[in-house]
Amino acid sequence: MVDEKNISASSRREFIRNTAITAAGFIILPRHVLGGKGFLAPSDRLLIAGVGVGGKGESDIANFFKSGKADIAFLCDVDEQRAAKSVKDFPKAKYYKDWREMFDKESKHFDAVSVSTPDHNHAVASLAAMQLGKHVYVQKPLTHDIYEARVLTNAAKQYKVVTQMGNQGASGDGVRQLVDWYDADVIGKVHTVYCWTDRPVWPQGIPWPSQKAEVPKTLDWNLWLGTAPYKDYIEKLVPFNWRGWWDYGTGALGDMGCHIMAPVFTVLDLKYVTDVQASVGSVYVDEFKRGYFPESCPPSSHVILTFPKTHKTKHEVTVHWMDGGIQPERPEELGPNEDFGDGGNGTLFIGTKGKMMCSTYGANPQLLPTSKTKEVQVKQRMARVAGSAGGHYAQWVEACIAGYGNKEVSSPFETAGPLTEALLMANLAIRGSDIRKPGSDGKGYDYPGRYIKLLWDNDNMKVTNFDDVNQFVKREYRKGFSFNI
Repeated sequence: MVDEKNISASSRREFIRNTAITAAGFIILPRHVLGGKGFLAPSDRLLIAGVGVGGKGESDIANFFKSGKADIAFLCDVDEQRAAKSVKDFPKAKYYKDWREMFDKESKHFDAVSVSTPDHNHAVASLAAMQLGKHVYVQKPLTHDIYEARVLTNAAKQYKVVTQMGNQGASGDGVRQLVDWYDADVIGKVHTVYCWTDRPVWPQGIPWPSQKAEVPKTLDWNLWLGTAPYKDYIEKLVPFNWRGWWDYGTGALGDMGCHIMAPVFTVLDLKYVTDVQASVGSVYVDEFKRGYFPESCPPSSHVILTFPKTHKTKHEVTVHWMDGGIQPERPEELGPNEDFGDGGNGTLFIGTKGKMMCSTYGANPQLLPTSKTKEVQVKQRMARVAGSAGGHYAQWVEACIAGYGNKEVSSPFETAGPLTEALLMANLAIRGSDIRKPGSDGKGYDYPGRYIKLLWDNDNMKVTNFDDVNQFVKREYRKGFSFNI
């Protein structure tokens, strides 16, 4: 076997010619093969393996390639039909269905991994990539469970790899303008924030279908399930409606929370929640009886999260999350015909001197009343990212090429982890608010009436006053798809 780290200068050209990435059809080698950690390839191009390359994964790898400094070396997807366009667009990239096989066989032939699977499989693939020394880009939310978020946050530091979560607005000009206004004391110290979304736009608050369906020939159902418990395939779960089922998705919070709540974390430098409470919308199975469908996320919710004081706040901060079409009261400074956020989604900051708001991704930042937006001029202190939100991909590619610690990214796991944990804490309260016990008469369920505040022990990742919800902090994985820590 060739000692790749000690190739002499005279033999390097021959080595490159004989050991190029034949399997992938490339003549470019990963930097670590050429000269060890931190060595730049002659082309300064990043070789990426995509895990989940249909749907959002399709656009992710396309955007990496558009950066001009990356090549897509390998493709992996459990559904050949969903992956078809990526396979067509990158014909030289070798295709796999199982990321574990791809990692085992090809780890020497790529530098970085993009993970765009459903939520429940984010963490295991991402950690495995980091353990191989690969830089990682993961779609939002970072993970499915709180425990997973903490593991990935710590792993990024341990393995010294460049990480980025796919909440593109974190690189946008909008959130940076909000920071500049806040740091210039335009609205004073924020004490309350409202975040809202019109999601879900997929079914929630429904029973798991009793009728199983035939698995499409192009889909490997076992690999799609991955870490989740085995269940028979049902219609319309794949490729999108999985978001509304707790085994796979994280509901409206998982889909939109990282876009809508991220500006709050950036502006106020929030970290971990201290307590959280929630109330949820109900579904009625008939005129008098509320349905109970614990496998499915509720149709709507209102969650209140408390964060401790930071160096940018005067007191603790209360953050409200609302989904399913619920919105906060319109601020009196907003005109009756003006959009609140972008209409269906938004973030409102309430400070001691004033208010400011933005829409999804932190876009369209405005002071209230909106006439102040153009009137107030402050010095730009927070650097902008080239390409704004569209530069989120190129930023990560360039940081990977520069090497760990040499270039800043907008949503590293250091910040994406605590943000994701907050969203998942909100989901913990949502699930806890509707936990029910078998009926005392042997029929149906009794309502506990326990819409309580969950107290969070952050160091031990445990709710201290309602143990029933701790089962959702860290789940059990199916054999063959677990963490290897």
